[in-house]
Amino acid sequence: MPAGAGSPDDRGGYGSRVSELRRTPLYDRHVALGAKTADFGGWDMPIEYAGVVAEHTAVRTDVGVFDVSHMGKVRIHGPGAAAFVNAVLANDLDRIGDGRAQYSMLLTSDGGIVDDLIVYRWGDDEIFVIPNAANAGTVVDLLRASAPADVEVDDHHLDHGILAVQGPRSADVVAAVGLPTELDYMAMASAEFGGQPVIVCRTGYTGEHGYELVAPVAVLGDLWDSVVAAGATPAGLGARDTLRTEMGYPLHGQDIGPSISPVESGIGWAVGWAKPEFAGRDAASALRAQGPARRLRGLRSMDRGIPRCHMVVHRVAADGEDSLSGEVIGEVTSGTFSPTLKVGIGLALLASDVAVGDEVVVDVRGRASRFEVVAPPFVDSDPRR
Repeated sequence: MPAGAGSPDDRGGYGSRVSELRRTPLYDRHVALGAKTADFGGWDMPIEYAGVVAEHTAVRTDVGVFDVSHMGKVRIHGPGAAAFVNAVLANDLDRIGDGRAQYSMLLTSDGGIVDDLIVYRWGDDEIFVIPNAANAGTVVDLLRASAPADVEVDDHHLDHGILAVQGPRSADVVAAVGLPTELDYMAMASAEFGGQPVIVCRTGYTGEHGYELVAPVAVLGDLWDSVVAAGATPAGLGARDTLRTEMGYPLHGQDIGPSISPVESGIGWAVGWAKPEFAGRDAASALRAQGPARRLRGLRSMDRGIPRCHMVVHRVAADGEDSLSGEVIGEVTSGTFSPTLKVGIGLALLASDVAVGDEVVVDVRGRASRFEVVAPPFVDSDPRR
């Protein structure tokens, strides 16, 4: 979810420690487990415990648990709440029924991406939204500013937490703590743990079979302890980044953002283009019609190079040599060493004429490194399994 230091991090990248960081209710547990923590979207979050590679591998092959309580939690309720949300967010809520979740976006007036988020549809009058940590306040403010008088927007950022239980054995662990698991991908259910209501949703940011558990702070610690006791490996946000990068999932603040349109970033499928109304519709539709000047592509190293955020991408030089003399055609937006593939991979915004199968050169700290342009995911994983 994961990436370069100093970025405006939400699901992914982490930076240097600053003062006044928020902490989740599980912070003391993370410290007791020996976690290394860092600033992550304004929160002091665990980046790794036993090591990124070990935690990444646990999720790909067994089961891990992430504390993602830094993510926002917003309840929108009242007569016509779903219709209101559908008139603001980009995706079409009418594509899904009650008890389902949907990936969506809130767009700027000029067609960029304020935030990408998950929308839980409980009914026509009840919606729950999970925005990114650093953008949660902005999303709440924008929704409140446009909400009808009888629709309320409640911010539950600090009174609820979220655990992401991810991996091939995630269903075993979730069942072991008494929560429902027989859910289709992007389906959700109401349940109870410790006498408190819990939302169980078949979602995640790793590409594996998984569940995200939204629980009140009062039982979050006991829920974490129970999940770990049932066999889940505590995993930090460093592993979440390598996992999401292997799937090609974009990270807000790096791969997507206010200056990047859904079409450029390859997530135009999450826009209800036929809807009569959503924030930024006219600008986004115009950008779609004219065609993008750049596109988000995958990069896979052909040597030992490891791409990192903001590294410059060149065309292969006319003489075919690995040099940095070729035309600049974009930059890396996310990059890492893939623990699964044992090679450098990344995402990059490249000129739109660059095609899958082309070779490019990345400036890796002054050295020309050859990469193949590929279509993610980089690994054979599917969260719908």
